[in-house]
Amino acid sequence: METAVEDDMIRKNPCRIRGAGREDADERPVASVAQVFALADVIGLRWRLMVLLGAFASMRPEELAELRRADVDLDAGSVWVRRAAPELNTGRRVVGDPKSRAGKREIVLPAFVHLDVRRHMEWFAQPGPEGLVFVGEKGAALRGTTFGRKWRKAPDQVGLPKKFRFYDLRHTGNTLAADTGAKLKDLMVRAGQSSEKAQLIYQHSTKEHQRKLAADIDTDVRRQQAMAAEAGGEDATVHPLVPRPRDISELAVREM
Repeated sequence: METAVEDDMIRKNPCRIRGAGREDADERPVASVAQVFALADVIGLRWRLMVLLGAFASMRPEELAELRRADVDLDAGSVWVRRAAPELNTGRRVVGDPKSRAGKREIVLPAFVHLDVRRHMEWFAQPGPEGLVFVGEKGAALRGTTFGRKWRKAPDQVGLPKKFRFYDLRHTGNTLAADTGAKLKDLMVRAGQSSEKAQLIYQHSTKEHQRKLAADIDTDVRRQQAMAAEAGGEDATVHPLVPRPRDISELAVREM
């Protein structure tokens, strides 16, 4: 239809929707690190690791639902996302590829999660390489209703809005990852996203983050000043790229 407009075959594209293509999604709530651990405690031991991986590994609920023993590398401290099992409104689990091609990925876990992973694999995961990592209390595959009953009251108990969804844990994980200074491509790989726009939706810039950014810049500049001064034998407080007062005077004389 756009081509028809360009070729003067029609005056206006009837398929154009006002506002389409613009991201106007409401800001989702972001859980603090303390709130994530509080959620993990409130939800109970069986589901504790789900909360931690949802936040600190940026895993989607449908990816967690289809995670298998063979996908967990305890020695390397990582998990592989190879499949996903979203649940339809009818209650049927649909096992298939992750949300996008980028969804298939290896996620290196932070060290503080390793013990929880080992305990969960020993206590709750199904036996055998293809055993599901997360199962219900009777050993069946994870269902939204089963976990939903546990989750429904948890956010309110730790001071989060009642509308806080399990999926919102990814906001915490992706924001933490972004705050490390990682490159956009690295963030996209970790979160299993194929577009920059998708990753940017999850990044939140608060005054606290801006202060941290300024502090990191300050630290890096001071480090470079010290290194340059050590190499040149000059005062460590003077960066070679910043003109000294004498240099500024000389520059002013030249300009005159």
